[in-house]
Amino acid sequence: MPDVDTRISREETEAAVAAHMAQYRQAREYVERHVLARATSVDGVRFTFQASLHDLTLKRGGYALLELGSRTWLGQVTDVRVETQIADNSGPSGGPDIRVSAAAGDGIVLDPVGVPFHGALAREATQDEVRTWASSERRRAGLIVGELRLAPGVPATLDSGGLARHTFMCGQSGSGKTYSLGVLLERVLAETSLRIVILDPNSDYVGLTDVREDADPDLARRYDRVRAEIAVWRDDPSADHPLRLQFGDLGSAAQAAVMGLHPVEDRDEYAVLADLLRNRKQGVPLVTGPDQLLTSELPGARQLGIRASNLGVLDWRIWSGGKFPSLIDEIRHPTARCTIVDTGSLDDPQQQRLISLAVLETLWGARAAHEPCLVVVDEAHNVCPAAPTDAVTRLSTDTTVTIAAEGRKYGLYLLVSTQQPHKVHENVVSQCDNLLLMRMNSSADLEDLGGLFSFVEPGLIAGATSFGMGEALVAGKVMPQPAYVRMGARLTREGGADIPMTWAIPRPVD
Repeated sequence: MPDVDTRISREETEAAVAAHMAQYRQAREYVERHVLARATSVDGVRFTFQASLHDLTLKRGGYALLELGSRTWLGQVTDVRVETQIADNSGPSGGPDIRVSAAAGDGIVLDPVGVPFHGALAREATQDEVRTWASSERRRAGLIVGELRLAPGVPATLDSGGLARHTFMCGQSGSGKTYSLGVLLERVLAETSLRIVILDPNSDYVGLTDVREDADPDLARRYDRVRAEIAVWRDDPSADHPLRLQFGDLGSAAQAAVMGLHPVEDRDEYAVLADLLRNRKQGVPLVTGPDQLLTSELPGARQLGIRASNLGVLDWRIWSGGKFPSLIDEIRHPTARCTIVDTGSLDDPQQQRLISLAVLETLWGARAAHEPCLVVVDEAHNVCPAAPTDAVTRLSTDTTVTIAAEGRKYGLYLLVSTQQPHKVHENVVSQCDNLLLMRMNSSADLEDLGGLFSFVEPGLIAGATSFGMGEALVAGKVMPQPAYVRMGARLTREGGADIPMTWAIPRPVD
């Protein structure tokens, strides 16, 4: 019997391997394409799902309709990932088991009834299905701030009653935080009767009285009735409300802080100041402005005046000198429903900090009136920082922490906003039950927020890195089911402005 050459050429080997790999890829693609989107829940509250990676429509933060027989549930996807597993090669090519990749994720059943299910078909919910669910939610006055990001056309409606809990809003520069906060404040003014006090360090909200020419006519007409309820206090003697206060309006600790007095190290002068505060005539302080200290005949007052003069306090523009009404009188006995304190009109950070402290102290001091008030603290890392660096800021931080801890029972509701969440005092942030999170790329900040706002699924918080301008995660009492929101258009003019980029225009060629 002749010998048979059993050797296989290199070309034949490579061709066989290529054919095998092509067959493998074909089988894997077949299996992956035919992975049905299925969901399972052991408690009817949370669910997991698997779906094909090809034409995947279930997105983090989006909405899914879960169907099992005649039953349906609307769910929200909280996380999506890729998982690889062994699957039977049941495609047309046959062969051994293969490794396939599929989408897997987690979600929450909206309006759960506690009924477990297994193998429910999962698909992207339609706009009408989401709209039906959203409109069935029982809320108080609804604040339509935009639309659901992953269900375009469905209004994003906040429960106004949720603002009775403290709110934390954050987003990095360029995320649209200032614009979006303006949208929220407009809706609160138009749809509720809640009093608002705004600490405005960048003059961003002074335009809340100026309706834009391109504003929606129906919304503009509805908003028009509240414009007269807004008062802006700014550093301008010719303004309707000049930003001024009296030295005597301040509490004893604030006055001592302004004068740079320490109760132990400066005990003599501190005692003199305390005596001046105690010795009042019919409730009126003996000294209403620091400049009066220089001419006062009260023992030790002149020495205090010299100290104030050396510190430059006598030159501060915020003192009314008896010529202007005091902002503090307005805070105590408001004539306007919305008071905008334009600290951005002051060019001195020390005076800005003192105004903020005076407002917060006065609101806390008047707490016994139990008058509901939304206290908006913009750039909160300057008003209640994690590490205060001066006496006035320490006092404003302590006051804000106190309001955060105890203010709700008196009707004081905080809305603190910042670009730097890690720089805001933790005892303020931890008391907030609402979160408005805009684009944030810092993984450390997102991790911290995930720990402080544990009622929000970590996957939803992680999605903040993909937000565009004006997009936000809204969660808490204002939006019991966390949602990705695309904020709507402003009705009023946005105050403040970035520095023009005219310097970037190409220079003409000589």
